[in-house]
Amino acid sequence: MRAALILVLMLGTLTIAGTFVTSRVGASSGSPIGATTAGATNGTADVPGTDGGASPTDEIPPDTAAAREQMNPAKAVVLGVVEGVTEYLPISSTGHLYVTQRLLGVGDTRATEAPADSFAIVIQAGAILAVLVLYRRRIATVFQGLIGRSEEGRNLLIALVVAFLPAAVIGFLFEGPIKSRLFAGWPIVAAWAVGGVAILLISDRIAKKQAAEAAAGGSGSGGGKGADTAGSIGTTPGQDARPPGRVGRSLDAITPRHALIIGVAQAFAMWPGTSRSLVTIVAAVLVGLSVSAAVEFSFLLGLLTLGAATAYEALSNGSLLVEAYGGIEITLGLVVAFVTAAAAITWMVRWLEQRSLAIFGWYRLVAAGVGALLLITGTIG
Repeated sequence: MRAALILVLMLGTLTIAGTFVTSRVGASSGSPIGATTAGATNGTADVPGTDGGASPTDEIPPDTAAAREQMNPAKAVVLGVVEGVTEYLPISSTGHLYVTQRLLGVGDTRATEAPADSFAIVIQAGAILAVLVLYRRRIATVFQGLIGRSEEGRNLLIALVVAFLPAAVIGFLFEGPIKSRLFAGWPIVAAWAVGGVAILLISDRIAKKQAAEAAAGGSGSGGGKGADTAGSIGTTPGQDARPPGRVGRSLDAITPRHALIIGVAQAFAMWPGTSRSLVTIVAAVLVGLSVSAAVEFSFLLGLLTLGAATAYEALSNGSLLVEAYGGIEITLGLVVAFVTAAAAITWMVRWLEQRSLAIFGWYRLVAAGVGALLLITGTIG
């Protein structure tokens, strides 16, 4: 119960933070990068046959008064919890936000979807802040690389930029088709199911790799030898630079080629329900990174991907968000998202030190079943 309470409080913090950022800068429901993130899930109102069956080309002005009636502090907290808990776990924040918003009656009409879309994307700022805090030591190394004071930081920065580019380019070119065809209930359910099966198929292989890493005395990503004295998690820069092999490479050994493969895999997460974390972690392990390094790289890559989506949305539509929801709900969403994301990240890192990804595979299959039931019964559209 205590852990659950902490997780809920964390998600609330993240939600408040994200909402505040979006309201200050602006948010857009059509972010090309946002299609790969949790916030982008809510674009389904552009899909033919949903929300009254309007076509993607129909332009319906946002009704901020109606949107305001749909949102309240309690709903903002719930959405912040969902964003924070699911953003970095391999279970798809996009799918969970899609279902949660419709169950709460937030953004469920074409006239109210734009503020809801913006809210969902902006509260990602809370989740981003959680990674900045928890991985501050590694991020400091990247910054040192940016100013020419750390070769390791420079190499990691290059890898992160290379991994970010495929999703950015593909999202920019294919935002319209992705949003109009894939942002709907059944595509999300399908992605949940396929991802769940994929995790179960590869979890044994990854578990064996984890066991080999533990036997070899490799650093974990959960605050063991790799944690700094201030309590941040993640492997220590420069540590565990053993050569590649069965055990897996450290994060310092990642190359632009590895990063490009991970980046191409991240582009598949534009399909709502797939999970950006899932595809990037799996791709990183398959190219030879240790499990701990793969998780850490996925989280750091999320800083660029989610940050770009949040900034784009904030600059485009922040004033609409503030007008529709006001500052209290936005702040709540950001704060809750921050707190719960920090809790979820810490829990996941600790979990993977001893256990496999299989739990997430089973969870995704259950989520797919629940989602299908909600769609079949007409509970959500």
